[in-house]
Amino acid sequence: MAGLFSKILSMGSDKELKEFQKIADRVNGLAPTYAGKSDEELAAMTPLLKERRANGESLDDLLPDAFAAVREMSGRVIGMRHFDVQVVGAVALHRGMIAEMKTGEGKTLVSTLAGYLNALDGKGVHIVTVNDYLARRDAQWMGRLYRAMGMNVGLLQNGMPLGDKHPAYAADVTYGTNSEFGFDYLRDNMVTQASRRVQRGHHYAIVDEVDSILIDEARTPLIISGAGTKSASIYRDFARAVKGLVADEDYELDEAKHTIMATDEGLKKIEGRLGIDNIYGDMAGQLVNHLQQALKAEYMFHRDQQYVVTGGEVKIVDEFTGRIMEGRRYSEGLHQAIEAKEGVKVLEENQTLATITLQNYFRLYDKLSGMTGTAMTEDGEFREIYKLPVQEIPPNRPVRRVDLDDQIYRTVDHKFAAVADDIERRHAKGQPVLVGTVTIESSERLSDTLDRRGIRHEVLNAKFHEREAQIVAQAGREGAVTIATNMAGRGTDILLGGNPEVLAEDMLVAEGVELEEATQEQRDDALARAKAVCSEEREHVVEAGGLCVIGTERHESRRIDNQLRGRSGRQGDPGETQFYLSLEDDLMRLFGGDRMDRIGAMMQRYDMPDDMPLQAKMVSKAVESAQRKIEEINFGMRKNVLDYDDVMNQQRQVIYAERNRILDGEDLVGHVQEVLDQTCETAVDEFCPGKDVEGWDLDGLRGWLEELTGRKDTPELDADLDRERILSIVRGYVSDLYAQRSEALGADVMADLSQQVMLRVIDQRWMTYLQEMDYLKTGIGLRGFGQRDPLVEYKQEAYRAFQALVNAMYEDYIRTLLRIEVSTRPQPEPERDNLAGATFSGPAEVDGDQGDRPRGRIAATSNIARDGKDREPAKPRPYVKAESGDPYAGVGRNDPCPCGSGKKFKNCHGKKH
Repeated sequence: MAGLFSKILSMGSDKELKEFQKIADRVNGLAPTYAGKSDEELAAMTPLLKERRANGESLDDLLPDAFAAVREMSGRVIGMRHFDVQVVGAVALHRGMIAEMKTGEGKTLVSTLAGYLNALDGKGVHIVTVNDYLARRDAQWMGRLYRAMGMNVGLLQNGMPLGDKHPAYAADVTYGTNSEFGFDYLRDNMVTQASRRVQRGHHYAIVDEVDSILIDEARTPLIISGAGTKSASIYRDFARAVKGLVADEDYELDEAKHTIMATDEGLKKIEGRLGIDNIYGDMAGQLVNHLQQALKAEYMFHRDQQYVVTGGEVKIVDEFTGRIMEGRRYSEGLHQAIEAKEGVKVLEENQTLATITLQNYFRLYDKLSGMTGTAMTEDGEFREIYKLPVQEIPPNRPVRRVDLDDQIYRTVDHKFAAVADDIERRHAKGQPVLVGTVTIESSERLSDTLDRRGIRHEVLNAKFHEREAQIVAQAGREGAVTIATNMAGRGTDILLGGNPEVLAEDMLVAEGVELEEATQEQRDDALARAKAVCSEEREHVVEAGGLCVIGTERHESRRIDNQLRGRSGRQGDPGETQFYLSLEDDLMRLFGGDRMDRIGAMMQRYDMPDDMPLQAKMVSKAVESAQRKIEEINFGMRKNVLDYDDVMNQQRQVIYAERNRILDGEDLVGHVQEVLDQTCETAVDEFCPGKDVEGWDLDGLRGWLEELTGRKDTPELDADLDRERILSIVRGYVSDLYAQRSEALGADVMADLSQQVMLRVIDQRWMTYLQEMDYLKTGIGLRGFGQRDPLVEYKQEAYRAFQALVNAMYEDYIRTLLRIEVSTRPQPEPERDNLAGATFSGPAEVDGDQGDRPRGRIAATSNIARDGKDREPAKPRPYVKAESGDPYAGVGRNDPCPCGSGKKFKNCHGKKH
């Protein structure tokens, strides 16, 4: 159905392609005009086009001139002039589409046309890549073109200082990775000063390798975490308790659906080993979560498949790209469970501070587009989730690659033996071979086999990915054998005969020349020699059949297989592809179904030798059917993540909008009466519900007022009063206290303090709320057993919880401001504002029994003076006893001690008082 849906939606794409071709013809028509302009005249087109844009012309009106100017400058500056199909692809990008262009068609160059055109708005264009290396390479490479046209280029890198990010985002075009853009968005919504925000909006994004970023990585949300408090010992205890369990007897595992659960028998064993009577008796659900994560870690997650252990750390391997996901950790305690299983240091479980899915981050952009070599199989998902149609762009030259039929063997051992034989045969005649594996384990197994046969080769996987670009760039050299996991060097061209620039550097290193110290003469000489070598090798490789791509098994996504195939046959080069399968492959075993069983039975019936492959349409159909099943499961998982995050996304936008209003200088003091009214009305509704006076709790309302204000002289509330009168009394009392506090502190200090307090309250409450929603989401699925839709239940619970969050935030804000106390300090400089050294302290939450209200206090020193300069906080002073009366009169037990020690009164002079 997904394929049919995609076909229906893509009807008419040929019509659009013809329209895009007509636009490309208009650009071609302007070529002679721009060819006659000097470099300075071409660069002068940028302010001219910006002026036309400011005068009301649309970007579509500017497109032909913009594209023609950039195309001409590109040929002069970087020696590459856009082909007609690249112009067509750029039009698709500008229209907010995904341009599907085959490997080697120059997608990086295509982005410059759409990037330049949309940067004329002056709002910034983000070009998103899959890793830091590609972002840096493209920013340097394509940056020469942008700068020649009078635009500046920014670059984001992981770990970059904040000071470098401001100019990067202020640039006309900014290159960076998807995670860096996403994390900067989250960080921007955690800052306490407006000047520390780095992003300036989400105008237009071009996503390179769009399927990898928006599909493959979409299941994992971006999370910024802070240190938690759980002990590492509990993870080790559970890791030991689940070891040695027997499948089907002690636990039930469904590999296809990625689920695992302990049986009653297994549960008894685990509880006995832990010394716990009933794991499910833990009302908080923490023990159940530890059990689940320990089972997953032990029996579903395997070293060198889902993760690697390097340098004493557990690092996640991206299942689609094969790359290590630096800085990323599994959530909900799973990462700690794996660390305990592997016997490495168990790091603290993190508490979520901010989170967003990639889907919802990229949906922030006013306009979004992407480019890749493989998107058509996911056309339906791109349209449904991102409103992004896929437009297939024809290649510049016809494809000459030969895709051979799959060969299937009964066992994995015979399959790998056949792969090694094929590699040896092709290597002997000088044909370069790129071998794609699904797991690190497979790549290392094949590498060992080739070592035993004496075949020199390169291995590229998550353990050895530092030289990824250099290894892949040379995979097309004569006789080269390269084993790569799924990443296969995406973003790096494989040139037949090798890449002269990379070979030149290798030559210099082999000759003992330090690259940083090499002279220009040495570089030019090495490059000339490298070009000669690569040119000669290219002729030999073409004669041998071009690059051969061998897949050691089918990936669960057809798109990943197509990516691997696409490494061969770039720009009309010859090439071959061949996949080897076995009936024991995970894909066949888990998803092949009855058809695979029939194939195995048939091979046995006809007594086929194990080393004889089977080639049949039945096999190809079975493989494709299995892949479709998994694609549907994966889409369902991504959709599920998005459905739940959509609920949080609406709330996230409300919270972030509130923070930004505060940071942008909204007058909180002027808004305070509304907040006061809402807080008082909520409290009166809680303690005096309905019209039945007998159900009112006026003592509770007075207690709430005392706790809110820190005062004992709260007004009397009589049951004879009606509800409106009670509300009026409460509101008036709180408003009067606030007015007194504001007058005592002064308008400027009150405004600054209000901003700081509200930001802190929002952040603290939002952090706690995220944790609560994580727990809710973890257990909400159980409601399905009661015939209730978990997502609907989650939405209802989230709505109620968010209402409570907003009410609690406002109440915390009022409570803190009302309980602020001012103690005047001696001023070292008479001319300074007498409030510059004022010390403010007040509880966000008051110690004592407040039901389920969190406990803790805020104790802050205001260093803000009217001149805007920072002041040093005053040092504690000796307490001087008053001449008459009780020196401690009016000091509450939880108030700061008057002596200035910083301790609470009850822990200082209050001990003897």
